[in-house]
Amino acid sequence: MPTPQRRLAVADVETFVREQCFAPAQGGLVGLELERHLIATDRGTGAIDHPAVRQATAAIGALPGQSRITYEPGGQLEVSSPPRSGPSAACAGLTSDLAVVDPVVTSLGVDLAAVGLHPDGHDDLVVGGPRYVAMATYLDEAGPCGRTMMCSTAALQVNLDIGDDRSQSQRWRLVHQLGPVLLAAFANSPLGDCPDGWRSGRAAAWAGIDPTRTSPAADGARDPAAAWVRYVLEARVMLIRASDERFVPILDALPFARWLDVGHELGFPTLDDLEYHLGTLFPPVRARGWLELRMIDSLPHPWWTVAAAVCAALLDDPEAAERAGRATVATGELWGEAARHGLAHPGLATAARSCFAASLDALPRLEADLSTLAAVAAFSDRFVERGRCPADETFERRRSAIGVDRQLAVSWN
Repeated sequence: MPTPQRRLAVADVETFVREQCFAPAQGGLVGLELERHLIATDRGTGAIDHPAVRQATAAIGALPGQSRITYEPGGQLEVSSPPRSGPSAACAGLTSDLAVVDPVVTSLGVDLAAVGLHPDGHDDLVVGGPRYVAMATYLDEAGPCGRTMMCSTAALQVNLDIGDDRSQSQRWRLVHQLGPVLLAAFANSPLGDCPDGWRSGRAAAWAGIDPTRTSPAADGARDPAAAWVRYVLEARVMLIRASDERFVPILDALPFARWLDVGHELGFPTLDDLEYHLGTLFPPVRARGWLELRMIDSLPHPWWTVAAAVCAALLDDPEAAERAGRATVATGELWGEAARHGLAHPGLATAARSCFAASLDALPRLEADLSTLAAVAAFSDRFVERGRCPADETFERRRSAIGVDRQLAVSWN
């Protein structure tokens, strides 16, 4: 919490980022975080008893794969695996834990929807607390996208090693360059009439909130830690913890660098405040001592295993990384196009085909199992080779089932 006197300088931020966010690591580890929406099985009259769901999952105890269960502000259930060696081991561990968690939830009359946007949309904070209330107040100032992001979005986050001193720069550059292709290939949250709307309405929601904390952090610099320091310093302070139970939203623009320099009526930031600030930054790739890939919509089984395998192959296999780098030179800035068009965008489709081919060649070298290889090949045939993404099928199923696209009543520019 803040102190009356200045405690930190820019040099302290730089030291923390280099020692904590970019500590060298190169072990081929993969961690996964899968978020899913809770949907009443009886959508006509049923209502979800969120406290009962949380109580039931808390009673499960230790999971066989050692994953953690948490909840997002809108009640989205997140199951997060520990890091494991290689994509197949990571997917197997999370799959074993989902096999325990899911029956407990569905026994309560609740379905788990693995899609980027809640099918019906809602903006209720069902997981409360002073932090989420302050966050919602901050985001509400800019319009409805913040509540949508908090309460109606779900993602698959793939966590990969940050790299050693020699590889960090290349991995940081490549993962940002790959980002639009990954977003497009795995887009699964159609918003509006899909040919003219968004394949990833989730990405559209993120793009509609504070850009100082959601835009890509890579800036072309050769030193990724320096780029992350600049991002951290330029990002607005979202909230200040005045006490354990009092979180103050900062509605007047206050970049962290200015807070360091001139303070605030609540005081100057401490190292704990810096760490907290880092946790309120949400770019598509975040440095946390590992690379956290945040651009992928929530996906059903087995498609989430495909996303995990492709990400790991393209970052961790040197030959695949080189091929992916060449394939995505022209698409590395196409974040908006990826969210709107998915693989209907010709350039992104071409790049995705090359990346998937490279990943299929690389996965045996990463000792991926046969089920992982089969899932990646099936996804490539079903979507990538046809210039499609899961959002196209999701939209078609909804249109067929209800005649119209029931999506969030939000207008996106």
